[in-house]
Amino acid sequence: MYDAARAMGVLFKEEVVPQDRYASANGLRFHYLDWGDPANPPMLLLHGFAQTCHSWDFIALTFSDRFHVISLDQRGHGDTDWAPDGDYSPEAHREDTYAFAQAIDLNNFVLIGLSMGGRNALTYAAHHPERVRAVAIVDAAPENLRAGGENIRRFVEQDDELDSVEEFVERVLKYNPRRSAQQIRGSIMHNLKQLPNGKWTWKYDRLLRSSNRRWQSDPDLTERLWGYVESLKTPTLVVRGAKSDIVASQIADDMHRRIPNSALATVEGAGHLVPGDNPAGFASAISEFVASLG
Repeated sequence: MYDAARAMGVLFKEEVVPQDRYASANGLRFHYLDWGDPANPPMLLLHGFAQTCHSWDFIALTFSDRFHVISLDQRGHGDTDWAPDGDYSPEAHREDTYAFAQAIDLNNFVLIGLSMGGRNALTYAAHHPERVRAVAIVDAAPENLRAGGENIRRFVEQDDELDSVEEFVERVLKYNPRRSAQQIRGSIMHNLKQLPNGKWTWKYDRLLRSSNRRWQSDPDLTERLWGYVESLKTPTLVVRGAKSDIVASQIADDMHRRIPNSALATVEGAGHLVPGDNPAGFASAISEFVASLG
């Protein structure tokens, strides 16, 4: 992981190693990575759909000298419990984030969320502005482009039991050729588990990759999310990957226009998965944003 990070221009101190920790909150057991000095200002990172807290490793390494970085496995993902009732709505995640932050005494933190995590971040920040210093919404919006959504759907609904890790690496590389096989391998190893039959599968809840989409039908979601966007009171950075097939540039512009105290950053050379596609470019955008907070 360190070699891959260095090759991609990510700066870090090699002695920084995260601590695996767990916390009970909102009826679930959450896994998270704890980076850096607890005396530093806190930063909470929320990963995207079908990812894990390790999706942020390059970014956490970059900021761990300035921030106490907490990277959370959200419900149904990584080594955190699956939702027993199958509820993966932004509101369920909001309650998780609130309870988790209380459980580990996290307050006045910079909140950064990618994709699903971005929706969850804006939902939380809209309801608990007193607990958030600033929020960065990364390639997430109340409305998604159909093409990108279909690409994700086709990817997650593929056969989820394969003979080797390398088959998963090849699958991810085909889905997102902006990353090297080395980078992908280092990332997805934390998102896979070996079954008793010797095959490998994803760690995240199988419900989330079910072809039956009725479980997540929510006709009011777009309207609710726009409402959360318009009620944001904390300093906000809207981040979009220049080649994103999920968030249209005009939607990102509209979010920036509707959020009073906000900035907009476009990261070149990045698609939807901005922090992994261009870690150095993303880290630069976040660094500029947090420096503006004073």
